[in-house]
Amino acid sequence: MQYLLAATLVLPLLGAVAALLPAPPGLKGRDPEQAVLRHGVTVTGAVLALTVALAAGFDHDRPARMQGTTDISWIPALGIRIHLGVDGVSLPLLVLTALLTFLCALYSYFKMPAGPSPKAFVALILVLESGTLASFAVLDLMLFFLAFEMVLIPMYFLIARWGGDGRERAAWRFILYTLLGSVVMLLGLLLVGIKGGTFDMVALATDNGSKLSRTTQLTAVLAIGVGLAVKAPMWPLHSWLPDAHTAAPTVGSVLLAGVLLKMGTYGFVRIVLPIAPEGAHTFAPYLAAFAVVGIIYGSLVCLSLARTGAKGDLKRLVAYSSVGHMGFVLLGIATMTPTGVNGALFANIAHGLITGLLFFLVGAVKDRYGTSDLDALSGATGAALYGKAPRLGGLLAFGAVASLGLPGLAGFWGEMLAMFGSFRPAEGLSRPAFLTFMALAGFGTLLTAAYMLIVVRRVCMDGDGEGRPAPAPAPELADVRTYEFAAWTPLVVLTVLAGLWPAALLGLTDPAVSQLLRGGN
Repeated sequence: MQYLLAATLVLPLLGAVAALLPAPPGLKGRDPEQAVLRHGVTVTGAVLALTVALAAGFDHDRPARMQGTTDISWIPALGIRIHLGVDGVSLPLLVLTALLTFLCALYSYFKMPAGPSPKAFVALILVLESGTLASFAVLDLMLFFLAFEMVLIPMYFLIARWGGDGRERAAWRFILYTLLGSVVMLLGLLLVGIKGGTFDMVALATDNGSKLSRTTQLTAVLAIGVGLAVKAPMWPLHSWLPDAHTAAPTVGSVLLAGVLLKMGTYGFVRIVLPIAPEGAHTFAPYLAAFAVVGIIYGSLVCLSLARTGAKGDLKRLVAYSSVGHMGFVLLGIATMTPTGVNGALFANIAHGLITGLLFFLVGAVKDRYGTSDLDALSGATGAALYGKAPRLGGLLAFGAVASLGLPGLAGFWGEMLAMFGSFRPAEGLSRPAFLTFMALAGFGTLLTAAYMLIVVRRVCMDGDGEGRPAPAPAPELADVRTYEFAAWTPLVVLTVLAGLWPAALLGLTDPAVSQLLRGGN
């Protein structure tokens, strides 16, 4: 387990270096560009195999215990150690990251986004994967910060060099927002480490804030929370997200929504709740309020983008839907209860699967039709996917109903548990306030259903709401291709399995969450 976890983090970095080197003569083939893309598929596939082996060797009877741990001194003068480990909270996120990165590499092998050399593209994808995996596996505050920052530069270049219209502006907004948030977060992490006497996250969680004064906890939670909230993304610190998603290439949007956003919410669960519980308790109502505003705001913007004549962009709509869905994650965390936090972690995984699938599908529609403008995609001369590309239309409808939280699919359980946690929040939190938050979040689910069904009607049907097939298809659209089927099927299957068998995931997270909320004891 120890070697598996270390190899999982190191292999993508080695693969990134190898991608930039000249390929050996026997591996070049007839097309060197395809050779480096094949290298990306091979390395990400090997990383996925390692995470699956890690999950298979994980002691599922003791998911609250850190497993596969490595703990060696790195910078003794500062007390920074290379401390790695995995438990029931981080294991699902490691597997999700490896899966989505592999599917993106596979998709790119057949549909490389327009831009510079594939060598740089593959190397950036692998560095991004390594940084994300490290964020979920490190147990030292300074290592967490380094891993947290490691993903910024690869994503910046993926947007700026391989993105679409407005990519330069979107990339700059992404890097400026996240860097500024990270600077504030670093100050909070340093404060916790200096006042707590260690940067070790397990030791700090076990202390449960006993070495941190109330003022220190309040200051640390505010500083760390700002950095995590930017990445989450929490309203009103979300404004970098729609531009980044709209401009990013398809695989960039999949990784940004499916993986990078989870780093912020994971930080709240792993660092804020167990290490500074008094500070977290004080700010919990404010976090819940911002989360609920994000749910309503994101849904209303999506409704506005979906209406006829608004010139709404389908990719931008899915991006704004992430603001609402991540609001449920933040609401579950703010309840500070096992039910709410488990719901938040479940919603994290569900959002990665469903929104990753949606961005793949929107990218496919844009590739075929040349636009993601909803007005152009609707009506008798629009996409009319049910008539022109029925499998693609069916998958888009599946992604939409999964996103709106249909019972029996993965999106349902996380949002429901987050609202259940709000029904009875942690002791000391205002129950009337959280009941209000619960009611507003429930209203948000209705708004989500409204805009998702409007999207399905406009893009998949002929736009008149009656579901008639469109007239003679012009232009003809290719239905789901073989490589698309291979890249999307795992997301569909896991969305169904997680919806029908939620205990598989909750059985991992619940003991670990209960221990974290008790202070690691």
